[in-house]
Amino acid sequence: MKILIVSDAWYPQVNGVVRTYEHLRDELETRGITIKIIGPADFPVTVPTPGYAEIKLAIMPAGRIKKIIGEFGPDRIHVATEGPLGWAARNICVKRKIPFTTSYHTHFPDYVAKRIGKVLPFMYGFVHDTAVNTLRKFHNASHAVFTATQTLQDDLVSKGFTAPMKRLTRGVNLEIFHPPQNEDELQVKKQFKGPVATYVGRVAIEKNLEAFLDMKWEGSKVIVGDGPSMKYLKRKYPDAHFVGKKIGKELADHYRASDVFAFPSMTDTFGIVLIEALACGVPVAAYPIMGPQDIIVEPFLGCIDEDLSTAAYKALECGTPEERFNHVKEHYTWQTAGDQFMDALSYINDENGGSADQKAVA
Repeated sequence: MKILIVSDAWYPQVNGVVRTYEHLRDELETRGITIKIIGPADFPVTVPTPGYAEIKLAIMPAGRIKKIIGEFGPDRIHVATEGPLGWAARNICVKRKIPFTTSYHTHFPDYVAKRIGKVLPFMYGFVHDTAVNTLRKFHNASHAVFTATQTLQDDLVSKGFTAPMKRLTRGVNLEIFHPPQNEDELQVKKQFKGPVATYVGRVAIEKNLEAFLDMKWEGSKVIVGDGPSMKYLKRKYPDAHFVGKKIGKELADHYRASDVFAFPSMTDTFGIVLIEALACGVPVAAYPIMGPQDIIVEPFLGCIDEDLSTAAYKALECGTPEERFNHVKEHYTWQTAGDQFMDALSYINDENGGSADQKAVA
């Protein structure tokens, strides 16, 4: 089987969407499935996303997408994101009656409305509702929509999303993300005054980082990541530690250096960083919203509270690193995600259309 994945979020970007498909691709390729992922870097003309220059948007990508479909001849097409590539691929599939799946990774209505609302507060509601309507149109044309949690599925259904919903969980590379096993893996911790509260992710307005940086905390606050709000936040919070983007073992060592993992975001639908932190043995502090409330389901995993500082201090007393690691090992694997992905693709009956290359090329 050959599967084409179209994603506006792909290399050289580093985020949860990229990591999801990176690991999903690796898992499916071990099963003998051929995966091709196309992103903005595969297109000759791109422009930077307003306010987020490192994320590129492909310009007029439909013709090249048709060509790629024709040359690759996929048996299934998965549209991962709702950007220019995603819309172009969706429209091709709809026009040619090619069955396809989509994923709902990010609450773009909240994301976009928050950014515009910062400049034009009175526009927040209009922008949010318009974005919901746009995404509903995008996903309702698909033959199945992947959602990470039941809470997200219920939310989308309540907003009029009618396409079949399929679960797609996330996993963790436990060879990298695990509790400290030797002194070398604790070297980072020596850089900071304890207790250490850490955030990992994009440094951007939609991540609600000021809630973390403003919260009452007697130890160190560490921000791992980069983004458009970096300069502003570094100026405003000179006592916080901004260590930049980290990957692999360096990232895992920063998790392991933490006494609590703070997750202030109100717009994420899951938060792969949550399970990475838990795998490293670190308890989570977050708000009682979608994502955290689906993941922090046992007392030993951390604490969710309307007050982030309260959640952080309570999380310090939660469970053991071994309990958290074992929970992730049992519930979050890329093998499970791979099974779910393939089960959903098999849900699409061949009667809905043959192989995609037979229909996509005009």
